[in-house]
Amino acid sequence: MGSWDWQVFCRDTISGEQVPRCFGSGGDITYLDWMLSAWGWTLSVSGLALIVALVLGALVGILRTTPNKWLVLFGDAWTELFRNIPLLVQIFLWYHVFPEIFPPLHGVPSFVLVVFALGFFTSARVSEQVRAGIQSLPRGQRYAGLAIGLTLPQTYRYVLLPMAFRIVIPPLTSESMNIIKNSAAAFAVSITELAWIAMQLQEETSRGIEVYLVVTAMYFVSAFAINRVAVFIERKLQVPGMIGGGK
Repeated sequence: MGSWDWQVFCRDTISGEQVPRCFGSGGDITYLDWMLSAWGWTLSVSGLALIVALVLGALVGILRTTPNKWLVLFGDAWTELFRNIPLLVQIFLWYHVFPEIFPPLHGVPSFVLVVFALGFFTSARVSEQVRAGIQSLPRGQRYAGLAIGLTLPQTYRYVLLPMAFRIVIPPLTSESMNIIKNSAAAFAVSITELAWIAMQLQEETSRGIEVYLVVTAMYFVSAFAINRVAVFIERKLQVPGMIGGGK
């Protein structure tokens, strides 16, 4: 314990000298500045990818529960394709392969390509949760909506989805937390997120224990914050008599 050097984060990244209060000023940048900036990139990649995953995943999950067999086949194909290819491979495809097939992608920042890769990968998992949530509802709910004159889209909007959403909040919470951890794969294309900056700091400072402990704490805080927000939403949306309700 006594050999640990927690002041390493307060050193200037160029001169190696200690910086008062650990934050650089006047052009000086400390290793703590690097880590906080990387944390911001991690949260940005994760947040944008989560939006992509929730939108696409919810849409695909809904398609997989419709009476139209072609929409079901499309949704199943989407899910199986993106969840059966490793995330790291998908990132390399978006970064190296797709720009060669679609030249306009050459001008897209690598940050955006990683968001798409992570978002599409997670959307397959979200679609499975949404499909399971809708299919867990009694069939009579759908028939009741149609019987009172609602169209199928209206039945989904006003009857099925509000109830299914409450059911899938817990598994979606897990997927939201996983997307924070999966964002570490972005290091493969040199996005300056936490995993990438941790390797850089270890090489420059030779203080791997301190660096990886702090990075671990940052990942934990990020995932735990998502968990608390999801629990708050779940409690607010509970309906007495439904799954998880009436507590």
